[in-house]
Amino acid sequence: MKKIVSGKDLQEKILESINILCGTVKETLGPKGNNILIDHSNFSPFITNDGVTIAKNIESDDEVIGTILEIIKEASIKTNDVVGDGTTTTLVLLESLYIQSLEYLKNGKSPILLKKELDKVLNIILKELETLKRKPSNVDLKNIALISANDEELGFLAYQATRKVKSKEAIIIKDISSNKSSISYLKGYSFDVTLASPYFLRESNILKYKNPYVLLMNTTFVSLESISFLLNDILANKQDLVIVANNFEESAVQELVSLTLTTNINICLLKIEDYGIHVYETLKDIECITGAKIVEFDNDITSKDIGIVDNIEINNDKITISFKATKKIKNYLENLIKQAKNMTNDLEKDFYEKRKAMFSNGTAEIKLGAPTKTEGIEKRMRLEDALCALSVANQGVVTGGGISLLQIANMLDSNNYACEIWKNALKNPLELILKNAGLDYLDIEEKIKKENYKSIFNVALDKWENISETQVIDPYLVIQEALINAVSIASMLITTTSLIINE
Repeated sequence: MKKIVSGKDLQEKILESINILCGTVKETLGPKGNNILIDHSNFSPFITNDGVTIAKNIESDDEVIGTILEIIKEASIKTNDVVGDGTTTTLVLLESLYIQSLEYLKNGKSPILLKKELDKVLNIILKELETLKRKPSNVDLKNIALISANDEELGFLAYQATRKVKSKEAIIIKDISSNKSSISYLKGYSFDVTLASPYFLRESNILKYKNPYVLLMNTTFVSLESISFLLNDILANKQDLVIVANNFEESAVQELVSLTLTTNINICLLKIEDYGIHVYETLKDIECITGAKIVEFDNDITSKDIGIVDNIEINNDKITISFKATKKIKNYLENLIKQAKNMTNDLEKDFYEKRKAMFSNGTAEIKLGAPTKTEGIEKRMRLEDALCALSVANQGVVTGGGISLLQIANMLDSNNYACEIWKNALKNPLELILKNAGLDYLDIEEKIKKENYKSIFNVALDKWENISETQVIDPYLVIQEALINAVSIASMLITTTSLIINE
């Protein structure tokens, strides 16, 4: 049976939903914002101040409020999906825009007309924001990382890794049970593998091959007969062989193990730990690096299909291929860059970005240490926030901490009702940052305006800074997405008069 909620009843439910969601999340805003403890059915409770994580975990037994919560969550989730940061700011703006609009509509004004006017003012705000944008320096990028991570060590790790490998998709975070975190860099093409047998590792967990032959099979490795023409050559020249296949017959594995144990031949059989087209694309990458030709049939292998490469290292479940940057590889990388631009699916885009990184700047692994699992989860979220913020910061930065929004607010026309709604909303982030730090908003706002936005109060350091030297920086795209998504959901809620739900 369907249930209809409308009019004042619906508005009260929307307000209650906003109070539950935005009221909880906004407590975390700023460097001195609070943490939230979250209980989760799938793993241990954890503590975080990550806005989108908190929002995703807020639910209600009331089916009406639960439905509205999902709509409001969309604003923060969309911001997070696009730029990976700014989710709390989005919800702070959304709350202010909706509550003010509701007061305005009590005078009998049209919600559709109000939505149009709010959208018009948004365009003005975005143009003003663009005038405040500037190209980031290395110091700016470092400060963005420190602010997003809200931790000097985590921020510096994110900054170092991003500066070295350029792409966040090429940065792997590994949780370790230690109090110390570290970072290491890997130059070469690396991917996860499954060894056909642990006997290939013999006495060591690491296999190292110098100038090995490489055979690539987009099929199942069935028997030694398919490479019999190679065995004499391998024995005579003491050459190593690495076979990458889609799969392997157990009898073929036993034959290979027996051969390697009774002779001086080093042959390693493995398969790529991935799925679908990713396996074939990885084979294509290795084909370019090694000069091998991908074999489609087990009984159709010739000497022309065999490639060779400088070095291969296999460490348990990961292989790394070292190579020189030839003209062929540079051309291949250019083609990868073109293909990546056409990717719309996030998963595929990440896959292409990681491959690009391995062909150019390499990859980084951050070993993230924490004494407890709870702290480890919280630290990982802050590190991921910093990496996401850095990934969009190269497209421009603005003064952070709500200062740019305050500056734009004071440029808006006070005689226009939509401008007035936006003006108050744009002041809210700075006000909340100061409130969460126990500071007086009016005095600080007055001094900022008096000095024509040339000074800013750094809440984290408890001191005033010159705007040209401040560490308080935000990526331009983060603020842009927060503005767009906040007014989008607020406008939808303003123009919604009824809700139909399964009772």
